[in-house]
Amino acid sequence: MTTRPQIEFDEDVLLLEETAEPRSLVVYNDEVNTFAHVTKTLIDVCQHQPEQAEQCTLLIHYKGKCSVKNGSYEELEPLCTAIHDRGISADIS
Repeated sequence: MTTRPQIEFDEDVLLLEETAEPRSLVVYNDEVNTFAHVTKTLIDVCQHQPEQAEQCTLLIHYKGKCSVKNGSYEELEPLCTAIHDRGISADIS
């Protein structure tokens, strides 16, 4: 039985981490949710400061969408689910 030296494994992991593409969590405008609800969601789920959440909410309203958080898919997926659970449309791109 042949085992790979630890050094090769570490290099493979580092290479994988470097090639992972950053993703964006995008929230979309709708005619249902209030500014207050979207702002509170961004504070609670994305850990935004109130000013940042308000700015994102305005962009969502006037531009139709806003990238509210960047990271890996694995980091953003639970946040996207939590936003969906609050009745707000979001996607990871």
